Amino acid sequence: MKKCFLIFLFALISVNLFAQSEKRDSIEISLLTCNPGNEIYSLFGHTAIRYQNFDKNIDLVYNYGMFSFKTPNFVMRFVKGETDYELGVIPFYYFESEYAMRGSSVYQQNLNLTYDEKDRLKTLLDENYEPNNRVYRYNYFYDNCTTRARDKIEESINGKVIYTESNTKESFRSIIHKFTKNNEWDQFGIDLCLGSEADRDISDREKMFSPFYLLEALKSAKISTGDSIRTLVKSEKYIVEVEPEVAEKGFPLSPFATACLLLILCISVAYFEVRHNKIYWGWDIFMFSAQGVAGCIVAFLFFFSVHPTVDSNWILILFNPIPLLYLPFMIRNVVKKKKDLFHYINIAYLTLFILIMPFISQKFDLTILPLTASLLVCSLGHILCYRKRFK
Repeated sequence: MKKCFLIFLFALISVNLFAQSEKRDSIEISLLTCNPGNEIYSLFGHTAIRYQNFDKNIDLVYNYGMFSFKTPNFVMRFVKGETDYELGVIPFYYFESEYAMRGSSVYQQNLNLTYDEKDRLKTLLDENYEPNNRVYRYNYFYDNCTTRARDKIEESINGKVIYTESNTKESFRSIIHKFTKNNEWDQFGIDLCLGSEADRDISDREKMFSPFYLLEALKSAKISTGDSIRTLVKSEKYIVEVEPEVAEKGFPLSPFATACLLLILCISVAYFEVRHNKIYWGWDIFMFSAQGVAGCIVAFLFFFSVHPTVDSNWILILFNPIPLLYLPFMIRNVVKKKKDLFHYINIAYLTLFILIMPFISQKFDLTILPLTASLLVCSLGHILCYRKRFK
């Protein structure tokens, strides 16, 4: 009887241990990396965390990239860098369908976590999803949907995550260019806003602001716990694999080609101004008001926005509000056929800007050169008319 009881007890314990093991194996947590879309806010891809509990038939996605265009004063808050994002939780089915419909594939990396680490990560995510915790101040380079997912994963791990060091030097701007190379106008607009701080060499950890850099970092990452080392990712695969949507054709000319055409047009206008000894003040309104309006945007970002790197933007030398503020006086002098000292100063100023560009610690889009030359030609046309008129 004792032997039978011991055998029965051993069998009961074995079944219980097996059941607990099955329970532990029934939970899977993965990092999801979504391919870029065609909208400017989706050009860089996206990151989310997937939680699966097979016993309870639960399959959820924790997404730190939720925001709404309907938020009051959304545009102004976005420009100032005061955009609030929040953690959202949706069934995987809806997440999968959304990205499949927009033509974005999704890559899944199953994390090699213990049961306790999975449970801790689920607890952290649920606490973060509470109404008082789910909203956060979004910062594209330092606190976004990708860095939040990485930080929560690291926080849940009993040990230290070790990433393979990269020997490649990259900057925020160079990484952005990788994802905007097929969207030249978006790239040009972003370049106008980013300052010299975006061109400094950044650390491997800072590179992980980009979803695909985090994806690559996780592939070789390891977890060190005392004397034990294990890989962070145990398996990976595409869970949504679709053909990307063909982007709608935008403006047919690149920013550089458009700026070159503008330069040719400015040269033509200046030629006719000198030939007919007549300054076309309507063209002045167009050119210098465009420069001033662009300058107002750059100056606002420089002085008031909390977006990273915009307060170190040397393009403020070229694009600032001064031409817009001076424009009424400029037109008055043209109408009264008076010399205007502004154009003499402007030529010297723009020439100096072109000469010092290679020595400024900021990478400028090549489009800036023909734009600067166009403004310079406008002022040159005035001076040549002065010489012809007042000789």
